[in-house]
Amino acid sequence: MTMPHRLHRSELAVPGSNERMLERAPEAGADVVFLDLEDAVAPDDKVQARLNVIAALNDLDWSACSVSVRINGLDTYWCYRDIVDVVEQAGNNLDAILIPKVSSAADVHLVATMLEQIEAAMGIKDPIALYVLIETAAGMANVETIAQAHPERLEALVFGVADYAASIQSSTTNIGGVSSDYSVLTDPTEEGGEREAFWGDPWHYAIARMAVAARANGLRPIDGPFGDFSDPEGFISAARRAAMLGCEGKWAIHPSQVELANEVFTPAEHVVGRTRRILEEMEIAASEGRGAVSLDGRLIDAASIRMAENLLAKVEQIGERDAMLAESRSAREAAKS
Repeated sequence: MTMPHRLHRSELAVPGSNERMLERAPEAGADVVFLDLEDAVAPDDKVQARLNVIAALNDLDWSACSVSVRINGLDTYWCYRDIVDVVEQAGNNLDAILIPKVSSAADVHLVATMLEQIEAAMGIKDPIALYVLIETAAGMANVETIAQAHPERLEALVFGVADYAASIQSSTTNIGGVSSDYSVLTDPTEEGGEREAFWGDPWHYAIARMAVAARANGLRPIDGPFGDFSDPEGFISAARRAAMLGCEGKWAIHPSQVELANEVFTPAEHVVGRTRRILEEMEIAASEGRGAVSLDGRLIDAASIRMAENLLAKVEQIGERDAMLAESRSAREAAKS
């Protein structure tokens, strides 16, 4: 079982109960769209939302992005029908299942076992991946063993900041944002005067720990939501922080956040240009029997080559995905006319 290396720069959340949003989702420009059956759907709408998601998977064109479904929690009576009905009726059009509130490796094994049985029974050839939400104190405490739970099927770990904040009883109400309460003051001076406050990042530890666990096991770490979609600057700042900590992408809870996430997690042109120069210089060095060279005063070695090759592979993937999205949009426009 081999999972494809999918892009995860932007992951757009779409409520399964909102048919209009479901119809628009494939054209939103996100690398991944996840159709939500959990938190975004009221209890009375759960069954209908599941039917909407199955119809969307079967009837809409998802060729320009990956598509996943967030099932309800394993401790609810909606969960097993989410897995069985969605996979049996639309499994051939589904890339991944997103498991919420994972607290241990056993949670991953439960869903993976169900998928194996349903795929075999239904003749589904392409294995359905698993994305795992780390959003509880227990999940964070066990994140290393969770990341090791199912190497063949696990693809990504996602930080669910809102439920995580509730689980650790954080006083924050700004989903994914920062607060002046998480800050320190400079020492008082003899002259008195106003003391400066330096804000901290309350989610640094959690994201960093999850990212290390993910990367250590070949998984993609993804940052979760930024609640204030009217604050693009705040979103960009949070996304850049996540990128620096090793994350590969970020959730978008509103279509306006998709382009922002894509921009942050797309390598800049000057970085791509320098990366190509690195590979060119190393090819020259190899032909001359040298193992390392310098470029612009910096050492380039075998590790530099691996980093460069990974980055250029991602750039090529982004180009292919953008071409597919443009083609899909052109086809839709032609069909409308």
